[in-house]
Amino acid sequence: MLDKNLKNQLAQYLDMLKTEVVIGLSVNNDEKGEKVRGFIEDVASLSDKIKVEEKDLEYKPSFELKGEKEHGQIIFAGVPLGHEFASFALALLQVGGVEPKVDESTKKRIQAIKDTQNLETIVSLSCHNCPEVVQSFNIMAVLNPKINHTMIEGSMFQEIAEDRDVLAVPAIFKDGQFLEGGKQTMDSLLELIGSKKTSDDFEGKPAYDVLIIGGGPAAATAAVYAARKGVKTGLVASEFGGQVVETLGIENIPGFKYTEGPEFMAKMSEQVTELGVDVMTGALASDIKEAEHSANDLRLIEVKLDNGAKLESRTVVIATGARWRLIGIPGETEFRNKGVAYCTHCDGPLFKGKPVAVIGGGNSGIEAAIDLAAMVDHVTVLEFLPELKADQVLQDKLYGLDNVTVIKNAQTTGLYGDNKLERLKYTDRETNKEHSIDIDGCFIQVGLVPNTEWLEDTKVDLTDRGEIKVNPDGSTSLEGVFAAGDATTSLFKQIVIAAGSGATASLGAFNYLMRN
Repeated sequence: MLDKNLKNQLAQYLDMLKTEVVIGLSVNNDEKGEKVRGFIEDVASLSDKIKVEEKDLEYKPSFELKGEKEHGQIIFAGVPLGHEFASFALALLQVGGVEPKVDESTKKRIQAIKDTQNLETIVSLSCHNCPEVVQSFNIMAVLNPKINHTMIEGSMFQEIAEDRDVLAVPAIFKDGQFLEGGKQTMDSLLELIGSKKTSDDFEGKPAYDVLIIGGGPAAATAAVYAARKGVKTGLVASEFGGQVVETLGIENIPGFKYTEGPEFMAKMSEQVTELGVDVMTGALASDIKEAEHSANDLRLIEVKLDNGAKLESRTVVIATGARWRLIGIPGETEFRNKGVAYCTHCDGPLFKGKPVAVIGGGNSGIEAAIDLAAMVDHVTVLEFLPELKADQVLQDKLYGLDNVTVIKNAQTTGLYGDNKLERLKYTDRETNKEHSIDIDGCFIQVGLVPNTEWLEDTKVDLTDRGEIKVNPDGSTSLEGVFAAGDATTSLFKQIVIAAGSGATASLGAFNYLMRN
């Protein structure tokens, strides 16, 4: 079941096991059961600290990991390969006595949960957002016996996914009821199950020299440059990673022939942490202004957070990035995770053999259509303008596919269905005639909108599009405040450009500190 490369990787991990792990195997004598049995037998052959016993679990095929110390249930229903192989390996180590890598405050939040939590996550093995959810819940189960978690592989348990109307992953369930879907972090998951961060978690912070708001490549680069200058640096964000973690394949970063968004941002996070940056996650900025007081006669900027906490710094770099743009039609929000999706890598496999639509004819839309065409029955691309806007090389590849239809001059007017998405309506802008297409999924790819609404009533000037106006050094209209990345007037929204602007803003902030 495991190839030589995976066996070698796993064998190195298993050398770190401190205690015995018992794998409770629950399978039927069918093809799916044999796949899971073969997987577990391969794993067990790599370490004498792993024992296998037969067990009767709710889902078949599945298996449970059991360590010597008391912990919650950790179950994998299906074969955790693909992106979930790392989730399995980490769970195996943590159950086997290796301490989970979480900060002390997060550990206390997990251990403070008193009510039993029976959690399930439906995943696809190609989903790069799913492992963070699976790994976070598994860590919770290791640290708190009240928390139980089951990973369900959607392709192997397709009937469960269909019965629960799951059309986007990760899909999180508690006690069999849908709880939340889409990308999550440890902080957001803890909030979901009732452990909320408060302003107390941010109290007592001294004033920073540079405070960065945001968690993407612009923010991370700004933090690296500031910390390397030896100034006191903080970074606050809802989560670390930004929009980049939604990108699976990246091939345009110099020095990286190929990398993936989550991997790239994980390395950035590691670098930021090693440099001693005070990273604060689980909160959003809600206001920014000049502080009413100073520190040693030095002017301060006050940043208010959505949890009521306040942070102060001599300079601030805003790098809040951007999010997927909504098109504002009926059904767009109602059918999110019920057919409306944004990430083809995560959700595409759930529409295998089904008809889908892609709204948007730019590079992201055409790339999505090409990706989907290899998985689904048929792809319909709808573009508002008379011509596609994507690069010609992408258009050529698209038109070479026999299961793709391109409709131009199409104004999408609504998404409809009962409990899930069933059809799309659009108006032909040339004839003004309305049309309807039967679809099971719709991927919306119409660009980004900056995360700057919180700045609208501040002294930071914005464009009509909501982008932060910046000078060549990254400075804004509010003294001491700089900005970088996709939230600004930067002409092109690219990872390397965002990172470069983060460096510029950070150096601009440092120059300000030297002169003031």
